Amino acid sequence: MLEAIHARIREAGGAISFAEFMALALYAPGLGYYSAGARKFGAGGDFTTAPEISPLFGRCLARQCREVLVETGGSILEFGAGTGALAATVMETLASLGTLPERYFILEVSADLRARQQERLALLAPPLAARVVWLDRLPEAPLAGVLLANEVLDALPCERFVMREGRAQRLGVGLDADGALCEVGLAGDFALPDGLVADALPEGYRGELCPSLAAWIASLAACLDRGLVFAIDYGLPRAALYHPDRASGTLRCHFRHRAHGEPFVNVGLQDITAWVDFTAVAEAAADAGLAVAGFVTQAALLLALGIERDVAAAGDSATRHARASGVRRLLLPTEMGETFKAIALTRALDLPLSGFALQDLRRQL
Repeated sequence: MLEAIHARIREAGGAISFAEFMALALYAPGLGYYSAGARKFGAGGDFTTAPEISPLFGRCLARQCREVLVETGGSILEFGAGTGALAATVMETLASLGTLPERYFILEVSADLRARQQERLALLAPPLAARVVWLDRLPEAPLAGVLLANEVLDALPCERFVMREGRAQRLGVGLDADGALCEVGLAGDFALPDGLVADALPEGYRGELCPSLAAWIASLAACLDRGLVFAIDYGLPRAALYHPDRASGTLRCHFRHRAHGEPFVNVGLQDITAWVDFTAVAEAAADAGLAVAGFVTQAALLLALGIERDVAAAGDSATRHARASGVRRLLLPTEMGETFKAIALTRALDLPLSGFALQDLRRQL
């Protein structure tokens, strides 16, 4: 991976953008973090996502999907399905509720993860497993139903910038005198997001933004005829994300359950992410003809969808205790409950969404 990045830097004349570096480190065919075979999820990997923490997360999301499917019919399309845990729980829950999608599509860029998903989802009851279909690209014909993206937006390649003498300087990746990867400043003006004033940010302030976000949202809108884009990720509205108190940026790398801020180590072996600007998501949605139907914390979403009832419904105290332990991680503000947000983007769907009934943070976008 390092050899490929070094070659690209030399080919580009000594420096590449951070977004290009991140795209290579994560997605280069056969070499990038999500394209190679290293274990990523769970105790033996680098991080744990909500579907692995508790199946109650997937049960709650399935209830929200069911509301939409009853109205629209059609299918579910999940982006980046990880281990397949969420897909398995959603399908089993929908089967118990009597509302299965026509198909459960999975769009997965990693051949390794696709193989693991196929192995896991083959364990579903045959009528459920038969509905699961893997895609290499977005469907050509728009579909009705739900587009589901859990912890996908944070892994879109981002640009980095630093404030120098009242202007934003774009940061890239080059090589130092010893041939090691290093941060370099790139020439040219760098436009900050709308509403963000350079004078409001202190000297040395660092931040990230995602140049491909708008195009990604537009591509989702183009393949949704009617239904819901349902995205959950860690992030903030723009005013809170680009705040003087958050002067070091939000870029984080994950390696063997250790989070750190050094993207130039373990290249190709660690995840690289940045917090999501949910204002940018809402702006891109509006430009693409989608309505922002809800924006809440993960805690509010799961509580509205009945996660407490799931804990209480456990048949014995040991099961109830085990469920409660996982749910605390999903709900507590010091864990995932406040850091993670859920946003609902809809097209031709005039339907109150139960998951967004307890809270409405859209005014913050």
